[in-house]
Amino acid sequence: MAPASLPPLSPMVRSKALGLGRAGRRWLDELPALLRSLERDWGLTVGPSLAGGSEACVLRVSTAAGEEAVLKLALPDEGFTRQARTLRLAEGRGYVRLLRHDAERHALLLEALGEPLDQLAPPERQMDVLAGLLRQAWDVPPPGGAAEDKAAGLHALVERLWEELGRPCPEPVVAHALRCARRRSTAAAQYVLVHGDPHPGNALRVRTDRPGASSGYVFVDPEGFPAPAAYDVGVVLRDWCPQLLAGDALGTARGYCARLAAGTGQDPVAVWEWGFLERVSTGLYCLAHGAEEMGRPFLETAALLLGEE
Repeated sequence: MAPASLPPLSPMVRSKALGLGRAGRRWLDELPALLRSLERDWGLTVGPSLAGGSEACVLRVSTAAGEEAVLKLALPDEGFTRQARTLRLAEGRGYVRLLRHDAERHALLLEALGEPLDQLAPPERQMDVLAGLLRQAWDVPPPGGAAEDKAAGLHALVERLWEELGRPCPEPVVAHALRCARRRSTAAAQYVLVHGDPHPGNALRVRTDRPGASSGYVFVDPEGFPAPAAYDVGVVLRDWCPQLLAGDALGTARGYCARLAAGTGQDPVAVWEWGFLERVSTGLYCLAHGAEEMGRPFLETAALLLGEE
């Protein structure tokens, strides 16, 4: 039976879709029909939507065999191709299992998982789990060909958004982020296939013990592009705004950086610089998509960390 209506999309997903222009508007208009076609063709019964997604419409479903799964309808951009490729090559090792996908309809059917890692305390335990997952995820082979300069791309993003948004954070914060970007852009590093956004909310508990999930958790939503491994670790360091705002921001962040660097075998200087660059770029990016409540803490904590210079 076709669903009566499509569950509401998050403001972030809708904003990103509209930012894609005509293709994004068409995706929004055609989403109910797309869902009905997948429900019919894959023998699915669609349940409630899942919160937290920023790049897709994500829903709980049950298969014709009565098994629970998750249906992800991704935005029509190149990120879907990278994500599907990463999950296919990982074969469940450190990542959610891909049950089937449809490239034309940008649809993924995934194993059902449990609660996210960010519900596990303390933060140090979450970081240890993420460090182990990253070491496993980096075993997925990257695609051939030239890799993009992620640092240069973030440099351009920070520079552009800071001006477009009316300079929403102090100039020294942006200046330091741009210095980090230039240093990371020129630093020699071996590239791996990074997850791209390995925060605790993107690591979910598996429902039963299985190969490839020795920690009890696996990653979801990989961006799957070649970059230095320290970039992924910097993304992990980027978070923890409540902990940093609660007291000694610089000391807390330094401790987190040392722990993550040791757990992943990465250079702590590279992890720190990637983390600061990601903190500022993420804050500006959230503001650009109307998520001010999400973005402001990143910029506030970045200002507190300038004492590391």
